[in-house]
Amino acid sequence: MARLARLFIPGCPQHVIHRGHNRMVVFLDDEDRQRYMGWLLEGLREHDIALHAWVLMGNHLHMLWTAPSAAAGSGAMASVARRYAQHYNRRYARSGTIWEGRYRSTVVTSPDYVLACYRYIDLNPVRAGLVEHPAAWPWSSYLHHTGQRVDDFIADHPLYWDLGNTPFERQAAYARFCQHERASEVETITRDTLRGWALGGPAPEGAPPSRRAAPLPRGRPRKTPGPSEEGRHG
Repeated sequence: MARLARLFIPGCPQHVIHRGHNRMVVFLDDEDRQRYMGWLLEGLREHDIALHAWVLMGNHLHMLWTAPSAAAGSGAMASVARRYAQHYNRRYARSGTIWEGRYRSTVVTSPDYVLACYRYIDLNPVRAGLVEHPAAWPWSSYLHHTGQRVDDFIADHPLYWDLGNTPFERQAAYARFCQHERASEVETITRDTLRGWALGGPAPEGAPPSRRAAPLPRGRPRKTPGPSEEGRHG
């Protein structure tokens, strides 16, 4: 079955996942992560993409960004994936692909899910059992969002700014927000991102009409009765 084209809607943030091939570890140490982040930020600047949240794990990464076009996101990711794979193969004396394939993504169509994606991304190391508290994992945007570090490459979404009138209020509110993640929310974000469905509700105006934004209903479509059948049951 042909895979769906990536869903892109102007102005909507996108949650992005890129995994290692067969879930192989693609970031073995901090040098690997520094190399990846350097090339990633170059790609985002080149394609005018606003990065809102990010995390690098061992065998995958997550980001939340707003891109000016579908081509911008694809261009940035293709560039960093290629450059990083060359680095990885040279450093570890290997050859071949290191990535699962193209990255997975979904558009975030509901305001309720924008900050939920922030939290989902920043708490990834905790859910994976790597650390007990997100502040203990330096390779995410949690420290920036809670005021413990300044990542000057992050462009926070307006909904993050709505958390408070001052940086301290926003940072404290976000830290509290991260204490209340729901399992159902994690499941929804993971499922819809991997399948490419609009996250948080139906696609708004601007969605490509040729691309489904939600799964088809289960079961056979309901049959519409013809004129003879209507008369029979009337």
